[in-house]
Amino acid sequence: MKTSTFALIIGITYLAVGLLGLVPAALMPPPADAPPTTFTLLYGYLLGLFPVNILHTAVHFAIGVWGLMAWRDLDSAKIFSRSLAILYGALAVMGLIPGLNNMFGFIPLHSHDVWLHAGTAALAAYFGWRSEVHMERRTLSDRRQRMLPVARERRLGLADRRQSAYAGA
Repeated sequence: MKTSTFALIIGITYLAVGLLGLVPAALMPPPADAPPTTFTLLYGYLLGLFPVNILHTAVHFAIGVWGLMAWRDLDSAKIFSRSLAILYGALAVMGLIPGLNNMFGFIPLHSHDVWLHAGTAALAAYFGWRSEVHMERRTLSDRRQRMLPVARERRLGLADRRQSAYAGA
């Protein structure tokens, strides 16, 4: 898979997750032992697994749009993948530290978000720093285009191009 295809897939996925985070029916209330957040608008567990709130959803939406914008150009896709690897790697580490696992009370980063962010960072690092071989597709010219046109062969009364009429032409 190319880096630009990775950017497209991540863009579509995170855009869908961002839109799904705006649907209250997709959110379950957080458990009692969840770290508290001060920003509680649309705060809950997305699909019962991933803690999100409106700011977390906005970040997912922004990364999805960025991935779709980076899809068209290989350099943009590499920059997107490298930036995503660094950002999500830092978020995965922050999710493991008790004081930072709710991003100073604004964005929840704990629970299943830690392994999701670590996996996204690992995939993004792979696609961001691997070397891609650029292969150009070249069509070989059809050898029939280099011969005499069919109309001239028919004028000479030849049924087959392999006959020796080309020597006198």
